[in-house]
Amino acid sequence: EDAYKIRIRIDDEPANLDILDTAGQAEFTAMRDQYMRAGEGFIICYSIADRRSFHEVREFKQLIYRVRRTDDTPVVLVGNKSDLTQLRQVSKEEGSALAREFNCPFFETSAAYRYYIDDVFHALVREIRRKEKEAVMAMEKRSKPKSSVWKRLKSPFRRKKDSVT
Repeated sequence: EDAYKIRIRIDDEPANLDILDTAGQAEFTAMRDQYMRAGEGFIICYSIADRRSFHEVREFKQLIYRVRRTDDTPVVLVGNKSDLTQLRQVSKEEGSALAREFNCPFFETSAAYRYYIDDVFHALVREIRRKEKEAVMAMEKRSKPKSSVWKRLKSPFRRKKDSVT
């Protein structure tokens, strides 16, 4: 596992990224669970040249769900090693279909050539920000009474004004 901290600007807003690269290790460790509980979003990668790694994506997604106890955690799915087209075992369509199932963005990248790497991190930050805004809006909606119901509750016996004819 490698850890990195970087500060970048996305959509003219600063973003602090704490990145834990697990390098495909799916072992259950206390430290990894702690990172997963604290993490605001996750990038799940597989190799387009390794079908087994594609099948392990579901395990990682389930691990995130078990640790966080929510299916609403921001995730970006990444098919890596797009430069190895001659060794491809997982089609772009399969990756895209899985991303639709997870309801998350999908990218094919090449870490070796840095193709679309920044786009992946930008997409994750945007997903995190979108989910945060949705959560705030949902809380505000729950805390505000419906105006028509509120008016009726406030004065249920109020007389109607006489109409002028």
